[in-house]
Amino acid sequence: MSATKTRHLAKFSILLAILAIFCFTPLGSIPLGPMVATLAMIPIAITGILLGPKAGALMGFFGGLFSFIVWTFMPPSPVAFVFTPFYTIGDVSGNFFSLLICFAPRMLVGPVAYWGQHFINDKNPLKYALGGALGSLTNTFLVLGGIYLFFGQDYSDVLGVAYSLLLGIVGTTILTNGIPEAILTALVATCVCRVIHRGNPA
Repeated sequence: MSATKTRHLAKFSILLAILAIFCFTPLGSIPLGPMVATLAMIPIAITGILLGPKAGALMGFFGGLFSFIVWTFMPPSPVAFVFTPFYTIGDVSGNFFSLLICFAPRMLVGPVAYWGQHFINDKNPLKYALGGALGSLTNTFLVLGGIYLFFGQDYSDVLGVAYSLLLGIVGTTILTNGIPEAILTALVATCVCRVIHRGNPA
């Protein structure tokens, strides 16, 4: 039992370090228009698959915390108010819903990734890919959905576009941002999790 806990802690620590690198260095961020595509969902999804939903949720919390720090102290775009209540642009400010958008989707990535692959036979080559993709898409849909629901008009104003066009922008972001992230997460999760589970199922 002690050895198992030690292995789990080691895996969690390594994935947390990778998450920090993705969140705090250019290695994990790909600017796409007003938003930023992130690779941070990869270690969060892998944590959920390898270590379970609770560990995945905890890793997601750290992901939300790291994201909150970035958007608060070094915002990469003027739409930072949707991720932190401490950013203001013009008459637009973040609020409680900013924290909800920043933390909740990321904390659900790991659990969704775990349950997305949990009931699939280990011999199925799509097992970990499905978990990784579902975890990543959970973040994409909940973040964009939260922005549209809680900050739609303000977000449109900051972007300088009509509110009537926002739904189309959200859909485009899913296609150009969310889908590639999901595919990449699926591929990396498959490679990493298959190797680790083959070498040490515990």
